[in-house]
Amino acid sequence: MSEKAQIGVTGLAVMGRNLARNFARHGHTVALHNRSYGRTKELVEEFGHEGKFIPSESAADFVASLERPRRVVIMVKAGGPTDAVIDEFAPLLEPGDMLIDAGNAHYLDTRRREAALKAKGLHFVGAGVSGGEEGALHGPSIMPGGPKESYDALGPLLEDIAAKVDGEPCCVHVGPDGAGHFVKMVHNGIEYADMQLIAEAYDLLRQVGGHEPAEIAAIFQDWNEGRLGSYLIEITAEVLKQVDASTGKPFVDIVVDQAEQKGTGRWTVQAALDLGVPVSGIAESVFARALSGGPDVRKAAADAGLPGPTAEKTHAGDLKADVEQALFASKIVAYAQGFQQIQAASKEYGWDIDPGAMAKIWRAGCIIRAKFLDFIKQAYDKQPELATLLVDDYFLDAVSGAQDAWRRVAATAAQQGIPAPGFASALAYYDGLRAKRLPAALIQGQRDFFGAHTYHRVDKDGSFHTLWATEDRKEVDA
Repeated sequence: MSEKAQIGVTGLAVMGRNLARNFARHGHTVALHNRSYGRTKELVEEFGHEGKFIPSESAADFVASLERPRRVVIMVKAGGPTDAVIDEFAPLLEPGDMLIDAGNAHYLDTRRREAALKAKGLHFVGAGVSGGEEGALHGPSIMPGGPKESYDALGPLLEDIAAKVDGEPCCVHVGPDGAGHFVKMVHNGIEYADMQLIAEAYDLLRQVGGHEPAEIAAIFQDWNEGRLGSYLIEITAEVLKQVDASTGKPFVDIVVDQAEQKGTGRWTVQAALDLGVPVSGIAESVFARALSGGPDVRKAAADAGLPGPTAEKTHAGDLKADVEQALFASKIVAYAQGFQQIQAASKEYGWDIDPGAMAKIWRAGCIIRAKFLDFIKQAYDKQPELATLLVDDYFLDAVSGAQDAWRRVAATAAQQGIPAPGFASALAYYDGLRAKRLPAALIQGQRDFFGAHTYHRVDKDGSFHTLWATEDRKEVDA
């Protein structure tokens, strides 16, 4: 074979197909492979005019069609299918070649795979790709991890196809082994929280404000022109404007109210628990989806007639303005929690992740792209070791200015029996951070009482234990 491909894609479902087309559109010759050759043939027949493709029926021919170092992008389902593809291709590759998993893999799987392939002289790159099928085709946000030297050969191709902001690609080397997939996982966790907060804002505007979906769409369109400007706000307006053709009802009223999930939000919460990082907003969004997806439990509660408040649905203030403030403040908390989790993992695993760079590559292409990511980047540029976004001047001013409205919205939701776990948990987190003293001291006393777990004092160093079972309850050094 005379001509060689600069990059290859195996797994040509929608995402893989669109990534392959994106590479070809940018002038790269792309090798193609799929378990079923029919899908490979269809891609070439339908989109062959977009660039140069080299289709192969076998894994061996596919590998042979690639220039060295070989770059093989894997776009198959996470878990077992990814391992199966790695097992198929690794024996065909040579030292210095690379396998790039561009799916939503669990970062611990990526760490395992990277270590195993490294022992064989192969580079394994776990690359988070955000933007859905449209982003894959027109420019996603890309979060590649793996060996730094692999980025030297792979990075220019990824930067070519990534989304751009002022000419800068939304792609950067995140860090070693599982760093890229970890950051993509947290991105998705923030996405969960953002979507839940938007849903709660809609619910309050409709149930308390009495606005119809089309009116709320106009409100979201207005918000999208301001500081809340983001992809999710933009598409929310489009969804709320949609009218069902068969019934003439608002689209949002004919959709079953059970939100599904693919697992990345849940992984984010599990990882946060392991790291000891509070991501309460993300956790509440995952639990809210779980609650919505439990129709039997919800029906049992409805059949039992669980009582709610009887007060008239009113709000003491300008509801629209207050909800905008609460939404913005809660959104800041979600991002603050996500970035704190990234920093904690970076420290735990020695990844040396630049949080400002993550904000930079999320400004376009990805689902959580938003105007205020520029302010997040600026915050970390000023203070790379920033403890929390909430103490940066811009965000401190924003939440300070929002807190009265934020509290009114949370109170209204509670008083009217409207579930708003996102708003409530974000506010509780904010209050927990600013509290001069938390009731955790009592919890430490309880733990020492029943389990002799010891405690520290505020007035001297050391660990202590009270002999609770004795008459004098003497305190002793632990």
